[in-house]
Amino acid sequence: MFRRAVVALALVAGVLVGGGDARPAAAAGAGYWLLRADGGVLAYGGAVFHGDTGGNVPEPTPAVATMRNGSGYWVAARNGVVYVFGDASFFGSAASKPLNQPIVGMASTASDGGYWLVASDGGMFAFGDAAFLGSTGDIRLNRPIVAMASTRSGNGYWLVASDGGIFSFGDAAFFGSTGSLELNKPIVGMEPTPSGNGYWLVASDGGIFSFGDAPFHGSTGAVQLNQPIVGMAANADASGYWLVAADGGVFAFGNVAYHGSAGGAPQPAPIVDVAASR
Repeated sequence: MFRRAVVALALVAGVLVGGGDARPAAAAGAGYWLLRADGGVLAYGGAVFHGDTGGNVPEPTPAVATMRNGSGYWVAARNGVVYVFGDASFFGSAASKPLNQPIVGMASTASDGGYWLVASDGGMFAFGDAAFLGSTGDIRLNRPIVAMASTRSGNGYWLVASDGGIFSFGDAAFFGSTGSLELNKPIVGMEPTPSGNGYWLVASDGGIFSFGDAPFHGSTGAVQLNQPIVGMAANADASGYWLVAADGGVFAFGNVAYHGSAGGAPQPAPIVDVAASR
């Protein structure tokens, strides 16, 4: 179960700042946050609940990015609005920018001093100390971008398309893709290894594709799911990962613990993303 703080919310210039209750936040440990499309956040295990939008958002929220120490997180909406909670700082948003396509992903820098937003056409928006290192905004893609991830150094990032095509920028190395494969279901997320020398791709049926030094720990590719998989998160040493479905079902593989899920509790909006607390 998760602890829901009393949240004070203020919407200013495209940013929603969430303040928790007066009690000091517990240190984050191994666990995970689930993000709903209405901006609701569910916390399990050592993941600390720092607030959420209360389900009151004008546009769906497809992505969450967390601070390295788990003391805060950012939530991005399709229209480029950025909501911040806990110790996370606001560095800007794309709310006032003319977007050709909606925002679909987000990643924070290594210093937690900035973040990137990515649109489904691969257009990149950098804020704070996040450097613009390139985009696919001017490229005709075979399939839309669905997610992104940053390197450990914060000096690079990967974009992944729904066909598993990988686009690497900065110090993000290319280790392979599924762009040339015929997939049973589209790719919906990716997760880099802690070393930055590999990554996993996950499809909506829970199929896992491992590249570089990313080990395969299992998948739900052969399991009949109630709802499609929407994302994945890995632990700090790449020895395990979690998959999450749109109904909040959580599937643990390798050396990670199952801390609970929303699978048995009807939600007001589907789960759309997951992030690990390490």
